[in-house]
Amino acid sequence: MFITFLLFFISAATIYFACEFFVNGVEWLGRRLNLSATATGTVLAAFGTALPESAVTFIAVVFGNSPEQRDIGVGAAMGGPLVLATIAYAVVGLALLMNRRKKSLAERYTITVDQKRLSRDQAWFLAIFVVKAGLGLVIFSFKPWLGVVFLAAYAAYVWRELRDDGDDEEEELEPLKIRPHDANPTMAWVALQTVAALTVVAIAAHTFVAQIELIGVAFGMAPHMAALLLSPIATELPEIMNALIWVKQGKERLALANISGAMMIQATIPSALGIFFTPWLFDGPLISAAVITMLAVVALFALFRRGVMDSRILVSVGLLYGVFVGYVIWYFN
Repeated sequence: MFITFLLFFISAATIYFACEFFVNGVEWLGRRLNLSATATGTVLAAFGTALPESAVTFIAVVFGNSPEQRDIGVGAAMGGPLVLATIAYAVVGLALLMNRRKKSLAERYTITVDQKRLSRDQAWFLAIFVVKAGLGLVIFSFKPWLGVVFLAAYAAYVWRELRDDGDDEEEELEPLKIRPHDANPTMAWVALQTVAALTVVAIAAHTFVAQIELIGVAFGMAPHMAALLLSPIATELPEIMNALIWVKQGKERLALANISGAMMIQATIPSALGIFFTPWLFDGPLISAAVITMLAVVALFALFRRGVMDSRILVSVGLLYGVFVGYVIWYFN
């Protein structure tokens, strides 16, 4: 058990350290590709950090040797959006409050982002997620073919983000970490740092997930319950770490864009894999995950659309995950 806890803390620290290099590299990559800060967060950063959890779903549903293993992939596809819509936003809100302790109340609570644009992201996500959840309640022969629709939806989202590019003010960038004295690093150096950091994040995240599940089982949680409650938090850790780093740097626009972009990926790519390779039928916990995710996103959409979202409300959204935990514990007991 000592080794498990040691690996748990080492892998978590490694993810944070590697994410420092990743966010620095991806910001430079966005600059090199002439993308705005928002597009950099929603497309580049989100796609990169979503690769580890998408890989978990792919391996579980394609190479799983039992229905239970494939169920873990479906659970990851449903748990990821839930964690992002609740805990990830709550972490950003809490980080904003902590970083602004010495400022006035108005500055402490204000979120300096394009809230209308974030509300459009929530609307896209909700439209796709409602279909995704609805498919988990019905059985019909051509359901697997509908996975293509989710891939097309993500492609359309990316196209929209890139077309809507260029409205943000240019962010001031820190020097590339592996070239600290180079004021204008080449694309080769930028790509090297970004890919290397992402590789380390993926390896550390895989180790972290394994330790989380072992710890859950050691404390008496059933494997399926541990996978449903703990694994999604572990696999979304890179996005949460990215958000913390960007908030610390005063770039909440990038932090929130990264979360909304990651939500779109989680609503489409893992879902497509699950629909392609499994019956995609939901039990009680998965239905509850879908309902709570939709409640969180409806609240986020309404508040962003009205332009009244602040850091305190973001923190309170995280309470919905506690409702899900309570239901899952009741369900398995």
